[in-house]
Amino acid sequence: MKLAIWSVTRGAGRLAKLYGDTLKAQIYTLKKFNIEDTIQMENFTETLEKEFNSYDGHIFIMATGIVVRKISTLIKSKDVDPAVVVIDEGAHFVISLLSGHLGGANELAEIIGEKLNLVPIITTSSDVTGKIAVDTLSQKLNGELESLEKAKNVTSLIVDGKGVDIKLPKNVDFDRKGDVEGVIIVSNRENIESVRIYPKNLVLGIGCKRGTSEEHILTGIEMAMKKHSLSMKSIKKIATVDIKADEVGLIAAAKTLGKDLIIISREDIKRVEGQFEGSQFVKKQIGVTCVSEPCALLASSGNGKFLEKKYIYDGMTISIYEEKIYE
Repeated sequence: MKLAIWSVTRGAGRLAKLYGDTLKAQIYTLKKFNIEDTIQMENFTETLEKEFNSYDGHIFIMATGIVVRKISTLIKSKDVDPAVVVIDEGAHFVISLLSGHLGGANELAEIIGEKLNLVPIITTSSDVTGKIAVDTLSQKLNGELESLEKAKNVTSLIVDGKGVDIKLPKNVDFDRKGDVEGVIIVSNRENIESVRIYPKNLVLGIGCKRGTSEEHILTGIEMAMKKHSLSMKSIKKIATVDIKADEVGLIAAAKTLGKDLIIISREDIKRVEGQFEGSQFVKKQIGVTCVSEPCALLASSGNGKFLEKKYIYDGMTISIYEEKIYE
């Protein structure tokens, strides 16, 4: 988690410097205090506006009122906003202020409290009542929520002590065996709140001809995913061979999907290519017999299975590896 510590007084700046190494955070102080080994700001507001989205979490050592006013124009939605916590200058409390669940502010407050001997203040209803919120569950599963509104509705049922069931896929052990294509809810209730979490556990390995366009690559991915009724929201990352590291269309496609493009070396591929059906023609061209399957495997946790070994689409090969969500 990339963190920043912000201060606007001399005392808070000294605390920030003291905490920086422990929390592995970048420290911001006002230039007029000349605190060494920190980023010295001419203008707090301008610097914060510029850097707010550059960090996963922000730690402010100042009054909560100042923080609320300064971030009010910067926040967008709980599914994209960074975590925000506040420490008082007296070093008594650490308060989870924004993005407690999805952003991780609640957990960050707990960690800071333990490391710095501060009292964590957490006010989200599900946490203070000892109940799990849907967005927390989504975060723990490294998933993506179908709808923030639906998540809020189901969480309100949990907090209110109402009955809520969890339906899990086959690679998570629960009370049944076998995969599902549908869900039947048995209830005498007319209105049942429900929400879906998309686990990010699909790793795509891709091989393609030189000069393949972004549009062509995106179409191929969509078709491979559609074949298995898989959601694009569950793509975790995309992997390809090192010779394709500068492939413009592939780089652009990964950026459009908002996924990391993992580059796998041919030396690493040689170690596992024997597990897959390969081509001597491909080996003569790039030095390995196959690309998409070993790339998907090597970029994954290795704990799972292939849903698609080699989907062929007009000069492209796409492999889909499904990681287990958790053990």
